Amino acid sequence: MSTTPNCIKCGSAVTYFDGSSFHCTECFHEWTQEEMENAVKEDKVIDSNGNELFDGDDVTVIKDLKVKGSSMVVKRGTRARGIRLSQEDPTHVQARVDGQTIFLKTDFLKK
Repeated sequence: MSTTPNCIKCGSAVTYFDGSSFHCTECFHEWTQEEMENAVKEDKVIDSNGNELFDGDDVTVIKDLKVKGSSMVVKRGTRARGIRLSQEDPTHVQARVDGQTIFLKTDFLKK
């Protein structure tokens, strides 16, 4: 039995191939092999300005951020050095800020 890829829209594993395109039974999205290959290429991590981020980059926070579960506030303009990209979610990066390792959303960062 061959396995079909996960849905490129919702990530569901409940998909099937009808001979010409793939179908998701949970969100009813349809896609072709070409669309799937393009979606894999588009898994870039980008900052708030649209620049691509890589492991080890230095970024700047563009907005004051309250850290959940802590009284810490990351001020606007704070520099985070040597970020690490998250494998699970391309919208988050791991960084050290003021001696603490925290996850930051890429929407609030600039290169």
